Amino acid sequence: MALVSMTSAAELGCSPIVSSVCLVKEQKRKIIRGYTRADDVRGLMQVLGALTSLAVLWWAAAASVSVSRWLTVAVVFLISLFSLRVFTLMHECGHGSLFRTQRLNRAFGFLLGVVSGMPQYVWSRHHSYHHATNGNWEKYRGLYTTLSVDEYAAKTASQQRLYRYKCSIAFAPIAGLIYVIFNPRFNWLKGSIGLVRHIVRGKIAQPHLSMKALAAGFETRYWRSGKEYRHMFWNNIMLLSAWLVMCWAVGTMLFFSIYLSSTALAGGAGVVLFTVQHNFEHSYASDGKHWDYDSGAIEGTSFLILPRWLNWFTANIAYHHIHHLSAKIPNYHLVRCHNESRHLFSDVTRLRLCQIPRALKYILWDTRSRRIISVAEYQQQMARAHPV
Repeated sequence: MALVSMTSAAELGCSPIVSSVCLVKEQKRKIIRGYTRADDVRGLMQVLGALTSLAVLWWAAAASVSVSRWLTVAVVFLISLFSLRVFTLMHECGHGSLFRTQRLNRAFGFLLGVVSGMPQYVWSRHHSYHHATNGNWEKYRGLYTTLSVDEYAAKTASQQRLYRYKCSIAFAPIAGLIYVIFNPRFNWLKGSIGLVRHIVRGKIAQPHLSMKALAAGFETRYWRSGKEYRHMFWNNIMLLSAWLVMCWAVGTMLFFSIYLSSTALAGGAGVVLFTVQHNFEHSYASDGKHWDYDSGAIEGTSFLILPRWLNWFTANIAYHHIHHLSAKIPNYHLVRCHNESRHLFSDVTRLRLCQIPRALKYILWDTRSRRIISVAEYQQQMARAHPV
């Protein structure tokens, strides 16, 4: 382990022999300051490259149907990879890190959100909450809403089985479709219907009030402000319009066959990657009282060892510990930041592709030890507590 002076260690509340967390606390500002400068040209090239590639692949997918079904399958796989890249670039625009100016991040973030099917502004607000509370499992428990051991124990055997299946790789493509395609459309439609009902009832009860005033008094869990609703509205209008154009251009059956297949693959991969970046063997899972932001970044976030080509398609999001130290570091600086400061990250958990299935088994929050455990560990705990 590395050593720091006793004075600095004491100031950080650490022992003279310190962990990565204490080293990072001491040097974090220096790390962040050196890598947060965005490059507009580089960001623009990434966005245009991803969108152009998607357009070409969609043309190739439509043309390949008359040549070979296996060729179509191969093109669909490539579409899913570029869709994953589009989503990760959208995610970066939400952090305001892909471009130097907020105007460019907002404009391209909205466009990438339409292509990926996600209302970018609304999504980024929720995602920012995840970053602000990473490792505090009282406030945020991931895409699958990870159960505590007590919550899991309170469920029936069939409910526990369903929960385990929901968190498995087999369910990931379905989860991806629900997350990317169904939820954004359903939330907008259900919320909009509630808004219309609210306005109609209000107009009947108080005819003198304007529609704007009535709409301002509407509350829903689907959006928190008029700005969020406007982003949801235009995202859905533009996406549904694009669907209609594509159905006209290539045929309804062919379009949705390719679209749903590629989205399921891309969404499923995204769900799995996000999950194992926070759910792995004994990852940091604090309550609010003991929570520490930097501990969440170092001990509650994994570093995925991926092939270079997959790092490219995921915009280096595998360097997730760096991303959680500062979301302002652009994807094209993450690798250099890690390599030049690797001595600070000895306590970050490394996961290879072959280890992802095992990491997905860690789906329970042990509130007593403040860590994530597997169902097998939970069952061992129960066996020791209640011996036969």
